[in-house]
Amino acid sequence: MIPPNYSDICKPVNDLFSKDYPFGALKLEVKTTTANGVSFTVNGAQDIKSGAIISELKTKYADKINGLTYTESWNTANLITGQVEVANKFAKGLKIELVGSAGLNSAKRGLRTKINYQQENIFARANVDALNPGVTADVTVSREGAVVGAELAYDLNSGAVTKTNSTIGYAGPDYLITLQGNNSLNLFQLAFYQRVTKNVEAGARAVYDYKNPEGGVSAELATKYIVDNDAYVKAKVDNAGRLGLSFTQLLRPGVKLSLAGLFDTARLQENTHKLGAALTFEA
Repeated sequence: MIPPNYSDICKPVNDLFSKDYPFGALKLEVKTTTANGVSFTVNGAQDIKSGAIISELKTKYADKINGLTYTESWNTANLITGQVEVANKFAKGLKIELVGSAGLNSAKRGLRTKINYQQENIFARANVDALNPGVTADVTVSREGAVVGAELAYDLNSGAVTKTNSTIGYAGPDYLITLQGNNSLNLFQLAFYQRVTKNVEAGARAVYDYKNPEGGVSAELATKYIVDNDAYVKAKVDNAGRLGLSFTQLLRPGVKLSLAGLFDTARLQENTHKLGAALTFEA
């Protein structure tokens, strides 16, 4: 079995805590696909407090005969990004991506090469930045449910390691437990996820900053309940008293609505709460 990439080792618990919570914003996403396989995605979000709007238009086309995928995007910051992806062309499990970006009204430029390699029990990635010389690499290995991963970033200009992260964990049929050591083993996170029943998911995570022992351990609990085939509710709470609630409803095939709120239960009478909504169309 191929393990997840390093960023996705904790995906089940991270999704439980972060997905379907559009706090403080109104979001709209429209996805369409043409008859010849070109997909278009439009994302837009308005900050409820400031009124600022950000959006992005993305197109994607897969040339399955030659194993190529082309992606272009343009956002409201006037940043244009183009990406070419080659998968399984030179070796099975090897994917190479070339990503370039340019600002139309700024000097912002980017040029990166990404290399992914996956085989049984291993997933390795490397990201090389050509304009700001640096390399980020990570690897994940697994065996019989156990998973170990590490991530490292190296700045070629300074000759220094700028990031080291590591994760160990175990994934069972319906649960996952992980321990992460980030920021050169200065920030630790213990996370747990379980599918309790076919309709109920639960998760917890605790974070301890070794450099700030006075802050103690921060803890969070989260759950998801599937009401029926078209709706589910989510809730989360942390030890600071912040309560997040979310309701997601499939209005019709391809149309999904999410409503969410973040409430500071320690200051209910103050204007510290955040509401939000997200609407997704897909055809």
